[in-house]
Amino acid sequence: MDCGVPFCHWACPLGNKAPEWNDALYKGDWELAYRLLNSTNPFPEFTGRICPALCEKACVLNRFNHEPTTNREDECAITEMAFQEGFITPKTDIQRNGKKVAVIGAGPAGLAAANDLNLMGYQVTVFEKNEAAGGLLRYGIPNFKLNKAIIDRRIKLLEQEGIEFRFNEELRMKNEESPADGMAVANSSLFTLHSSLGEYDAVVIATGTPTARDLKAPGRELKGVHFALELLSQQNRVLAGMEFSKDERITAKGKDVLVIGGGDTGSDCIGTAHRQGCKSVTQIEIMPKPVEGPEDPQNPWPNWPRTLKTTSSHEEGCTRCWNINTLEFLGKDGKLTGVKVQEIDWKPNPEGGRPIMVEKGKPEIIKAELVLLAMGFLKPEHPEYPKNVFVCGDSANGASLVVRAMASGCQTAQKVNSYLANK
Repeated sequence: MDCGVPFCHWACPLGNKAPEWNDALYKGDWELAYRLLNSTNPFPEFTGRICPALCEKACVLNRFNHEPTTNREDECAITEMAFQEGFITPKTDIQRNGKKVAVIGAGPAGLAAANDLNLMGYQVTVFEKNEAAGGLLRYGIPNFKLNKAIIDRRIKLLEQEGIEFRFNEELRMKNEESPADGMAVANSSLFTLHSSLGEYDAVVIATGTPTARDLKAPGRELKGVHFALELLSQQNRVLAGMEFSKDERITAKGKDVLVIGGGDTGSDCIGTAHRQGCKSVTQIEIMPKPVEGPEDPQNPWPNWPRTLKTTSSHEEGCTRCWNINTLEFLGKDGKLTGVKVQEIDWKPNPEGGRPIMVEKGKPEIIKAELVLLAMGFLKPEHPEYPKNVFVCGDSANGASLVVRAMASGCQTAQKVNSYLANK
């Protein structure tokens, strides 16, 4: 490698040492490449498929010719070779320290925290409200981006290493004040559980951001208006063999579909709608169209460029519009038939802060029998917890990337270990 000063591990939330494992890969030492990769990344088979690769945008080669080293694809290849060649085996010689930790939530943050804590010697139990582990990896990201067998393979490995998973157990939190002395969770009444948490020395909350941002426009109650995750999670469950009644089933088959929201979740809805056999799909975004091309003047290299992103789902067919505000959902006999929208513009706020939205065009109607709201998620609010309760991932920081959730889980594991070691 001849990077000069590499910026890839600065950009990566996990601090992945891309030059080091790429050099090992170049030399044909696949096992060393995996060991270097796994030293910072607990689940490179996930990030090697779905990470937006912040490291690649910060790559020195991206600065000069916009052709960065293909870190994400290399991650995936290295990890698959490691599984194939038997470099990845369960660690069965972990020295236990006699302490127990509960992790609430089996998404990427919870799994990363559980993995690190388990390797440190803690007996880890993961509580998950759904029927299987993965969080949004399983129930949000479509199978055409992440095959769920990849998740199952890792979960089986974690179980072999001693982590206990308890599915279909939802732990509800009460907004009650915690005791000042930080006594055990079981005595603080912060949790209403199917089972007591009193036996655990620490608790990690990794429940993500379960509340989607809603759109309180007239007609929101019409049949055919759904949150994006209602479609995505159900479709993934259908592909896993679960059955739904005709009234429960959300499908784009034969319908004109409107996706409200221009992010990755909206893109996933577009790809899913195509696979369900939609008639057409339109995506609208209330914010202005991002700058096109590889460079963003507002965020120069090595920062992440906020440029126009076109995914494979967009390439499959989609009408995309920006600066569009949703005014009303229209329907007949309780069923959605269309959406009234209006083109808007953004003007600088004379008092500073967020720009002011102003009307620009005349209201128009977009025909739609299915609307999917993909406008992001609300950051959860937490009560004050006892000292042995830690919050990580999206639950702590708001909705973000899988790689950031994993990094937060790893950092939280270190905090738990430090707390229990000094207790």
